[in-house]
Amino acid sequence: MAYFSERERGPLPRVNEYVTPNCWKGIVAAIQLRVDNGSFGMAYPAECGQSSEIIGTHLRNFEGAAAGENLPWPAPKGLPDLFDVMDLVEFCYEKVAKALPREPYSCNHSHLSFDVGQGKKEFQDTINQIFSRHGMAFELLATGKVVRIPYPVLREELTQVTFNTGDEDLDKLLETARTKFLKPDPSERPAALEKLWDAWERLKSLEQGEKKQSVQKLLMKASKDAAFRTLLNDDAQELTNIGNKFKIRHFEKDKLDITETLHYDFLFHRLFAMIALLLRATGRL
Repeated sequence: MAYFSERERGPLPRVNEYVTPNCWKGIVAAIQLRVDNGSFGMAYPAECGQSSEIIGTHLRNFEGAAAGENLPWPAPKGLPDLFDVMDLVEFCYEKVAKALPREPYSCNHSHLSFDVGQGKKEFQDTINQIFSRHGMAFELLATGKVVRIPYPVLREELTQVTFNTGDEDLDKLLETARTKFLKPDPSERPAALEKLWDAWERLKSLEQGEKKQSVQKLLMKASKDAAFRTLLNDDAQELTNIGNKFKIRHFEKDKLDITETLHYDFLFHRLFAMIALLLRATGRL
């Protein structure tokens, strides 16, 4: 549901890569609700004393399983770090199934049946609503994996693209770069950028002839307008210079460090936009 503020001002930008206290409270409440209503009972069943029917979640077994996976449950008083929270979300998604009470067995409890698909979908929707309301740059997918949402500039492209350029090595480099870039862990960003720059060097040799000739052929296909082609040529040269100047593909002492996560994001988007343009213009994407 879109609240009044979202209807009037639009949703919060999904750029926050840190778990806030209120976001954590929301996630805890979503999990605790499902512990209480028996939605983890299929994985950790509490059984009826007079039969083998499931009547709820076996709390001690659920908590023990979470502890065995080194997950922050029961919810600690402090704020867990990002990775522990996302691990817990994925763990709960794997175990959840919507509890469906049947006819009351006694005044104390009902026997339960379970709908796995509905339970996972409702949990996914709840968690993603929490992420959205707190501007979290993360999304829980139907696969049960939490992924990072890139900035809106290339969000749809990066999350949905399938590479089929006709060059297997280039496809592998691009897919590795894309996959690493979408991971929640910021420490994956340097490796993602390195693979994308490797893909850039590979792409520049796709056309026939020496690399410089190949680049010019790519640019000719990208734009028939001379002025715009000059712009693309200048940007392509600058991107190559960036790859040589900073610690992206080369790590000699004279190379410059990239110190901010936002800078990795900027460079990734900038190069990916160029690569996508050239691949589309040459019928490779």
